[in-house]
Amino acid sequence: MFTLARIESLSQEIKKSRFLAVAGPVASEAEAKEFIAAHCQGDANHNCWAWRIGQGYRFSDDGEPSGTAGKPMLQALDGQNLDNVAVVVTRWFGGILLGSGGLVRAYGGTAAACLRAAEKLELVATVEGSVACSFSDLALVKARLAAWPGVTIAREDFSATGADLAVSLPEADAEAVARMVTDLTSGRTTVILPD
Repeated sequence: MFTLARIESLSQEIKKSRFLAVAGPVASEAEAKEFIAAHCQGDANHNCWAWRIGQGYRFSDDGEPSGTAGKPMLQALDGQNLDNVAVVVTRWFGGILLGSGGLVRAYGGTAAACLRAAEKLELVATVEGSVACSFSDLALVKARLAAWPGVTIAREDFSATGADLAVSLPEADAEAVARMVTDLTSGRTTVILPD
């Protein structure tokens, strides 16, 4: 699964109607609603949208015939294996009716073209853990954690004897990272992972 690195937009004209697609990363339903509200154009005839976050999804045809806008846009998200993404396609009517098939192609195609142009980031399942180490091991532990792909140090809390690091680890590598840190410090460092 992938998400988008940043907001992307694409504009095109289809039979005198102007279509503008805007897609971006979202982390929750509330963020998706905010994204949609921020990118709907008040002067447009239709602001259709779709989003997917995990198993949750929603879409809207915003006045277009049922199934001709939102659903093809959701299929564009799913077809490109995207998650945590919202997309809005705005239409300014140009006077020529597109018909149901034409609307499906216009909305789905505009969304898909915008998504194809966007930079994507792979979604990796992570777990949160903590690492407790002494000051003498801190620099080495932080360097090794930083060198491991997908590991991030979210926070450092210092005590009189050392530091507690809040870390985010790729779920598939969590045990290997814990073993590496423990071996690196000859067992002086404590790594706590969720059960």
